Amino acid sequence: KLGNEFYEELEELLISSDVSVSTAAEVVDRVKSQAIEEKLKDEQYVISLLRGVLVDVLTEAEVEEPAYPCVLMLVGVNGVGKTTTVGKLANHFLSKGKTVTVASADTFRAAASEQLSVWADRAKVRIVKHEEGSDPSAVIFDAVSSAKAKKTDVVIVDTAGRLHVKENLMNELRKMDRVVNREYPEADFLKLLVLDATTGQNAVNQARVFDEAVELDGIVLTKLDGTAKGGIVISITRELDIPVKFIGVGEKIDDMKPFDAEDFSKALFEAE
Repeated sequence: KLGNEFYEELEELLISSDVSVSTAAEVVDRVKSQAIEEKLKDEQYVISLLRGVLVDVLTEAEVEEPAYPCVLMLVGVNGVGKTTTVGKLANHFLSKGKTVTVASADTFRAAASEQLSVWADRAKVRIVKHEEGSDPSAVIFDAVSSAKAKKTDVVIVDTAGRLHVKENLMNELRKMDRVVNREYPEADFLKLLVLDATTGQNAVNQARVFDEAVELDGIVLTKLDGTAKGGIVISITRELDIPVKFIGVGEKIDDMKPFDAEDFSKALFEAE
């Protein structure tokens, strides 16, 4: 018989992988009741049961393939890798045979549009940008107008990093959201939160505030190539019903992969 100590260790394992305490307890409870029901005494089998429960949690929030034309607006705090992610996502959609335009709506950070231009050159896609300090919504307006005229499949928008506690910056995101909905209602419009896998527990708060501002459609988890486990996305999926869409696993342009819940839950334990 597997004792409480074993299940406490499982819970600690999840918490050490950045799963929130409440989600870890709930997941382990589900595993425990299933194990008791099936009269399981083998530790390895119970761990495979745990993986199955994690896959269930991660796939409860449905991931749908984007319909084309689509607009992806990337949001998030400073330093999570949004601009790099725009370049990698552009490359991903190109590899699927889609036409792509990127838009530099980060008009605050010095050299942000130059950085995006480098990625656009690498991916060989068009870029729409304005002068530093311009209105980000004007950039989005131009990008959407251009995409409609040229019948572009995918528009990917880079936005300025913003602290989730700054209301004026959140209002600016809402304005950009309105521009896309007004100017391009026929497009599938997805708002993706870019999260650094090393953020830990604070990521749930970030996701909650951005979700309240613009109703998030998914998460892109970056920097999963280091020691980060990224288990926090299990809590975000569970608590906020927001699916993980893509993961960044390295520095190269093709290091952006569609999220696979089974691979992710396996990797969570292999790293132990």
